[in-house]
Amino acid sequence: MEIEVRIRGLMMDPSTNMPIVVLKDVASDAVMPIWVGIFEANAIAIEIEKLNAPRPMTHDLTKNLIHYLNGSLERVVITEIKEDTFYAVLCLRQGDEAITVDSRPSDAIALALRTDCPIYVSEAVMQTAKLNTAGPPEGPTAEQLRSWLEGLNDEDLGRYKM
Repeated sequence: MEIEVRIRGLMMDPSTNMPIVVLKDVASDAVMPIWVGIFEANAIAIEIEKLNAPRPMTHDLTKNLIHYLNGSLERVVITEIKEDTFYAVLCLRQGDEAITVDSRPSDAIALALRTDCPIYVSEAVMQTAKLNTAGPPEGPTAEQLRSWLEGLNDEDLGRYKM
């Protein structure tokens, strides 16, 4: 089973200064953080803020390629977590053919934002990530971090915003 999520926020981890994409279950208050690289966070932030880059970024190029090849991105799914690394797939359609392409979650999210397609997380990943936040090894415990993320309000997200 897959759980639809939306981006709740994009912020900097105050203890490590690493970007975090906070995903929230649309049907509950559950949140799931994914630590991403600076460049990936920038690609997500540019689309969230609807900024225009002077030249197409990689995700814009990918969106254009899908479109010009008469395809569509139907959804992205964060499918699994192994050794604190998240995995995702792009679920594409070209005519009658369904195509699944391996992707990093940060790239899948950046592309989903550009194509306005839904983002899903497998139920197993959501359960695991809620218990093991897959964050950096040092710092607060997973439970402390989860409690902190669940308690964030819009003002807090603005304070730590990238």
